[in-house]
Amino acid sequence: MAFNIKNEVLYRVYAVLILIVAAAVAIAVKTFQISVVEGEKWRSKGEDLYLKEVPLEAERGNILTEDGSMLATSMPFFDISFDPNSNAIDTADWNHNIDSLSYCLATFVSPEYTPGGMKDFLLRQKAEGKRYVIIKKDASLAEMERISQFPLFRLGQFKGGFIAIQKYKRERPFRMLANRTIGYVSGDSISVGLEGYFDKELKGDEGTQLMYRVGDGMWIPLDNLSKIEPKTGDDIITTIDVNLQDITESALAKAMVRHQAESGTAILMDVKTGAIRAIANLGWTKQGQLWETYNTAIGSATEPGSTFKLASLLALLEDGYVDLHDSIDLEQGRTIYFDAEMQDAYTHTINNVTVLQAFGMSSNVGVSRLVQKYYGEKNKADQYVQRLHDFFLDQPTGIEINGEVSPYIKTAYSADDQWSGITLPWMAIGYELAITPMQLLAFYNAVANDGVYVKPYMVTEVQKYGETIKRFPVTEVKGRIASKKAIAKAQELLRSVVDSTWGTGYALRTDAYSFAGKTGTAQLGYQRLESVTKVKGYQASFAGYFPAEDPVYSCIVLISKPKEAGIYGGQVALPVFREIADKAIATRVELYPVENATPKPVLAANVLPNYDAGYRPDLQKVLKTLGIDFYNRAEGDWAVLKAESPDSLKMLKRPVEENLVPNVMGMGLRDALFLLENSGVKVQVNGNYGKVQQQSVRPGTRANGQTVWIRLG
Repeated sequence: MAFNIKNEVLYRVYAVLILIVAAAVAIAVKTFQISVVEGEKWRSKGEDLYLKEVPLEAERGNILTEDGSMLATSMPFFDISFDPNSNAIDTADWNHNIDSLSYCLATFVSPEYTPGGMKDFLLRQKAEGKRYVIIKKDASLAEMERISQFPLFRLGQFKGGFIAIQKYKRERPFRMLANRTIGYVSGDSISVGLEGYFDKELKGDEGTQLMYRVGDGMWIPLDNLSKIEPKTGDDIITTIDVNLQDITESALAKAMVRHQAESGTAILMDVKTGAIRAIANLGWTKQGQLWETYNTAIGSATEPGSTFKLASLLALLEDGYVDLHDSIDLEQGRTIYFDAEMQDAYTHTINNVTVLQAFGMSSNVGVSRLVQKYYGEKNKADQYVQRLHDFFLDQPTGIEINGEVSPYIKTAYSADDQWSGITLPWMAIGYELAITPMQLLAFYNAVANDGVYVKPYMVTEVQKYGETIKRFPVTEVKGRIASKKAIAKAQELLRSVVDSTWGTGYALRTDAYSFAGKTGTAQLGYQRLESVTKVKGYQASFAGYFPAEDPVYSCIVLISKPKEAGIYGGQVALPVFREIADKAIATRVELYPVENATPKPVLAANVLPNYDAGYRPDLQKVLKTLGIDFYNRAEGDWAVLKAESPDSLKMLKRPVEENLVPNVMGMGLRDALFLLENSGVKVQVNGNYGKVQQQSVRPGTRANGQTVWIRLG
């Protein structure tokens, strides 16, 4: 019995031993599998819980104007935090610096705290084991450098617990100036303007930084040795002239306010190169402020209206169908195409005029009748459409901005394009097609450039640290868009709009310089119903170039839905063009004709200074400076000029006697005031500039304190 009990105990011991050995073997196998076979996998998972590599944003390259002015740049900002439980902080350093650190933080960073309150806050964070205490977000470089020198912080990240994580913000020194053209990049899906188009060049190469976790979602840099520095992005040099951009944007903004328009666009282009010197796109924000809300210049294709008539006339001229002095019947401004009536913008009773006059007065009837007559015959419409293709009006410009829409030119007789019997005459005057302002300007620029089409562009080169690494040349399309003869006549058409009394731009001509172009007024959202035509608004435009005889700049202005002070291109858009041209001319010395390029002409008596009077030494100095010969017959301090015959100018004495009212006729205000007030009279002045044209008291009258009125003019 005892033997059996002994054996039973042994069996149980053996069974337990076998189980223990089996468990030990299983544990050993699993340990080997985890530590050796799957060791790398589990070690990386463990490290991931505490360490990770974080991409470091590179400093984005600058966007510069042609003269180096900054349009967009990246400014460094810092999120500053404090690790009060860093293992490297020495207790003695902590105790020695905590009071002064609290004072600095409360005084210069967080004034809502008292120094004592800040100290309590820091001690509480340390007691709670916090490893990431936010000190200041979005600190500037100067602020970061100042805070880094606070007591304790100056010891660095580990011994002082100071943590500064750098990031960049895009800044635009000129704010709204070319805002939409400069654009922006947001994430991986949104890229706008030059920022988007040149994102690869601008963004640089990311670096990496090993970070370790110090709390829920809190990561701080490990050390500088684990950091791979990012590579700064390249700079791009644009064609924008900041002064011309300011001129263009200001002129457009004033017109937007004056006419209470919905949106506006203006572009200024260099005729010879296609370089965009200024581009402005304005609209209204929800807060009622003008801002660049959308790049209409390249992203919005609309029916251009009358500015497109230049393409129709150039096609007719190139095909030899018309000449400028051929006659066309305007039918008193009304005509019928099938079941649709077309009218001129203004009511008139004019019938026969020349092609030049029809274009200058922007007659819808005249231009459409010419196109219908020569291209409306069977299988001729495709010839007209082909001419539009020859003018590159069916192609996007390829400007370096994302989002350029393609123009829409119907294919002749295409059912898909809903070609009908009235399509051709309406296309002739800028309807039933769509084109962007940039694309239309490129066409006008080609006409100004004697038929040579140059691709509009906005970036001249890419630079790294001031050294050019890529250059973008001027791109000319081979050949001309039309013959020299046809282009010359097209240029004459555009000059007639401004220089001829019948032209729609005649009222804003100037003697200071010459310009040429075409006004346009397009109906927006129109519907031709049985009894009435509904219109949702108007689009006023002007496209042209200046100076007319040797073009330097081409320009287009388009203003959508003006509500006050006019709706027509000549009333709304042309004044903007004029202001841009006026100020561009005034700020560009090279646009002025050389005054001494020809021999000095003999001056006629009617253009010489006549009866101008003043202080004799001043008059002599001015005449000598201008190179005008004169005979000096004057004595004393005061003189008067008298022109008697061609190229004959005499300087005569102007007597001034004590206590008598002097003769100040022909004098400037300064000299007149000096003489009158020194004679003992009081002076009242009418007018703001010019010479004295009238004085109320006869010269030679005794001066006794009376009031003398003088009028300038």
